[in-house]
Amino acid sequence: MNLKDKLIQSFKHQQSELSFQEQRKEHMKRLEEMGFPTIKNEEWKYTNLLPIIKNDYQLSIKQSTVTKNQLNQYILTDTETYLMVFVNGQFSDALSNINSQEIIICSLKKAEKQHPELIKKYWGKCLPENPDSLVSLNTALSQDGTFIYVPKNIIVDKPIQIVYLTNDVSQDLFLQTRNLVVAQDNSQLQITERHQNIDHKEVFTNTLTEIYAHDNAVIDFYKIQNDKQCCSLIDNTWVKQGKNTYCTVDTFSFGGKFIRNNLNFILEGQHSESNMRGITLIGKHQLVDHHTLVDHAVPHCQSNELYKGIFDDNAKGIFNGKVMVRPDAQKTNAFQSNNNLLLTDSASIDTKPQLEIYADDVACSHGCTVGQLDDEALFYLRSRGIPFKEAQAMLMYAFANDVLTNVKIPELKVKINKIIAEKLGVTITIEG
Repeated sequence: MNLKDKLIQSFKHQQSELSFQEQRKEHMKRLEEMGFPTIKNEEWKYTNLLPIIKNDYQLSIKQSTVTKNQLNQYILTDTETYLMVFVNGQFSDALSNINSQEIIICSLKKAEKQHPELIKKYWGKCLPENPDSLVSLNTALSQDGTFIYVPKNIIVDKPIQIVYLTNDVSQDLFLQTRNLVVAQDNSQLQITERHQNIDHKEVFTNTLTEIYAHDNAVIDFYKIQNDKQCCSLIDNTWVKQGKNTYCTVDTFSFGGKFIRNNLNFILEGQHSESNMRGITLIGKHQLVDHHTLVDHAVPHCQSNELYKGIFDDNAKGIFNGKVMVRPDAQKTNAFQSNNNLLLTDSASIDTKPQLEIYADDVACSHGCTVGQLDDEALFYLRSRGIPFKEAQAMLMYAFANDVLTNVKIPELKVKINKIIAEKLGVTITIEG
C-alpha cells in the first residue's frame, strides 16, 4: 500500500474521533484527487518529494519517555519561558510549563474541550479556499498541537517555546502537527519552535501553523530547524494581519535531510508590516526549499524579506519568493532579497524572487545574488595570522549576521551562533 492509500485508510478509521468532520472530509478528498505534489507542479519544480514519500511510515506511535536532560539540549534553559513539549505527537504535561493567569497556552485537544468557541472561530480560517494537498493532509489528519490565545492589551511576560520531540521510534514515522496562534488587539508575544528527533529512525513531519494578528498586535516567531540527517520537514505557515500589526517569522535551517518551508503572509489591515528572514547553512545530501508569499491586499503596508544561504558539498537550496500587490494596495513598500554563497562546485541554488504588482503608487524591489567567498578578504584575514578554516568561518558569519541581529531573545541568538560555529567546524566564539 502506498503512502496516500495508507493515509486515506487511516482517516476512515479515525474519522469518528475527529472534530470538524465535514471540513476534514473535504480536505481528505482534495488529497485523494490531487495526490502528493510532483516536479511537474511548478511550485515543486526543483524539489522532488518522491524519495521522502516512498518510505513505509507508521502514522502514530505511543508516547515515549524523554528525560529533562535530553530536553534541555534543545531548549532555552537560562531564560524564563513558557514551554509546550510534545513527544511523538502527544502532549507531555510532565515536561511542559504553561501556567499563566493572563493567556491561554494548551494543547489543541484540550482547547477543543475547554474553549470550543475559540477553536471553532479560528481553526482553518487562515487557509486559502483551495490549499495544496499537504495543507489538506494536515487539516484532515492532525489530532493535536499547540493553542496560544493572547487576550486584548496583554504583553506576554516571557517567550513561549514549542518543542516537538520524537523518541523510541521502532519504524519510520509520519506526523501531522498543528499550531494555532491568536493575538488579540494590542497584544505582544514571542514564540520559538523546534522539531527534534532523538532517535535514529526516519521521521517525516508535515506541520501547519495558523497565526492571527489582530489590530496593533506584535508577534515574533522563530523557527529553529536543526534536526538529524534522517529527518524531513514540511512546514506550512499562514499569517493574517489586521491593521497596525507587526509580524516577523525568522527561519534558521541547519539540520535535516529535507526541509520545505511554505510561508504565507496576508496583509488585511492598513499600516502593517511583515518581516521574513532566514539563514540556511547546509552541506552533504541536504536540501532546503523556502517558498514565500506576501499578499498586500490593502494600502499603506510594508513587507521586508531577507534570506541568506550558505551551501557546502552537494547541498541544494531553493528560494521562491513572491510578492503580490493587489489593485487597491497603493502606497505599498515591499523589499525582497536572497543572497547565497556556494562553497563547492557541486552545491547549487535555484532562486526565483518575484513581484506581481497591480497598483501604481508603490515602492517594490527584489533581487538575488549567488557567489563565492571573497578571496581578497580571505587573504587579508590569513595574512593577519588567522587559520584558513577560521577565516572562512568569520566571513560566512559576517555574511549571515544581518539576519541574526534582529533576533530579540539574547539566549536564542547565542544558541544559533553556537550552531553556526559547529556547522562551520570551528571553535571560535562568536558574540551575539
